[in-house]
Amino acid sequence: MIMPIYLGGETAADKRNLDDLTPRQIVAELDKYVVGQNAAKKAVAVALRNRIRRQKLPPEIAEDVLPKNILMIGSTGVGKTEIARRLARLANSPFIKIEASKFTEVGYMGRDVESMVRELAEVAVDMAKQGAFEDVLQRAEQNVDERLLDILLPPPADLRYQTQTEGESEEIEQPHSRTREKLREQLRNGGLDDRLVDIETQDRSNATIDFIGGQGMEDMGVNIRDMMGNMFPTKTVTRKLTIAEARKYLIRDEQEGLVDMEQIQRAALEKAQSKGIIFLDEMDKIAGRESGGNPDVSREGVQRDLLPIVEGTNVNTKYGMVATDHILFIAAGAFHVSKPSDLIPELQGRFPIRVELESLTIDDLKRILIQPKNSLIKQYQALLNTEGIHLTFTEDAIDRLAEMTEEINKNTENIGARRLHTLVEKLLEEISFLGGELEEKNQQIDAEYVDDKLSTLIEDQNLRQYIL
Repeated sequence: MIMPIYLGGETAADKRNLDDLTPRQIVAELDKYVVGQNAAKKAVAVALRNRIRRQKLPPEIAEDVLPKNILMIGSTGVGKTEIARRLARLANSPFIKIEASKFTEVGYMGRDVESMVRELAEVAVDMAKQGAFEDVLQRAEQNVDERLLDILLPPPADLRYQTQTEGESEEIEQPHSRTREKLREQLRNGGLDDRLVDIETQDRSNATIDFIGGQGMEDMGVNIRDMMGNMFPTKTVTRKLTIAEARKYLIRDEQEGLVDMEQIQRAALEKAQSKGIIFLDEMDKIAGRESGGNPDVSREGVQRDLLPIVEGTNVNTKYGMVATDHILFIAAGAFHVSKPSDLIPELQGRFPIRVELESLTIDDLKRILIQPKNSLIKQYQALLNTEGIHLTFTEDAIDRLAEMTEEINKNTENIGARRLHTLVEKLLEEISFLGGELEEKNQQIDAEYVDDKLSTLIEDQNLRQYIL
């Protein structure tokens, strides 16, 4: 039996006001992208809803309502990162994912923990800037049209220095105005897109100094123009471009001129402080207490450095101070070797909500292949459809893929749903290679085809167990 799989995507109807979403509806939105893991979804849905509730409180109470940080426990590939990322998209919140194992204790070479707050501020400013640019886009496009028309048809010389009478001046202006309107129509219809013009635009190559080493300076850099102000005025460069290319440069210049960057940065920092989400992966890699012979002496030091950030402190960024009191921290780790109790007690207390993510079953793997929006199979269908190849999967092919994934995960390293990427890529390797050269445009994948293409992969995996 052939299982039809329809291509899905984001539509305007899918976008809903976050304030109107209950925790149950937030879980329903996450269900569109992540299979199973209901306990984790409920925990993050309540955390997100509490943020909305907090914003409706009087300021004196809201200040004391701190987010309940979450610790996700589960092996790789079960959906920890995807849940956090989708939650941030749903909330339109600044979001970063960072591995806790990249940090080192103060005094050791490596990244310091405050760098993640600076990255969050960068993401928040980029989001705010993009939103402001979209707000002024229509006005910027109108201004660019006028600039391009001035280049294509320069205005007539100042009539004040001419000896014509007022009536003669009007006779000159009218043909110019008619010609300009004709050019405007061609410009809007794309008829002039290939014409070359010379434009002056801002040179955006920033003069920066990057610091190597130095606590807290490894990823900040120093922008000389920010420090010296008008000592380095904005430089303009002349470029010869087609009108289609010139429009992109000019629209960006117009957008930057129409927005107030200081106001954008202030709003971005406020959003980072009140709505930011930091996902700390590989938390289990820094779990452990110091002992005399332990070479990883900085692990507990990293935990102690993380503590004030998670508790609430002020971090200096190039846009200003960011308070971390109301940033939501979601930590995750497999905790195969270590346990959450191996973290220092103070840090454990800052992650009061703990959820264990379940290992994926065969049924979960089947659903992951076909259920989420833009699932793995839908992605390959869309890619091959660009070359006229119509790909269909039978139900027994889906079953066989899920069974093979579980078998390989059981016999080798369990990497969860990520194993599906390996198998599906290998399965469709020949079809992807030939692409549009295939004579048969309708390709059906059944269980027999899956066995034919992937049986050797299973045998190789079994053989590797006996090879040193």
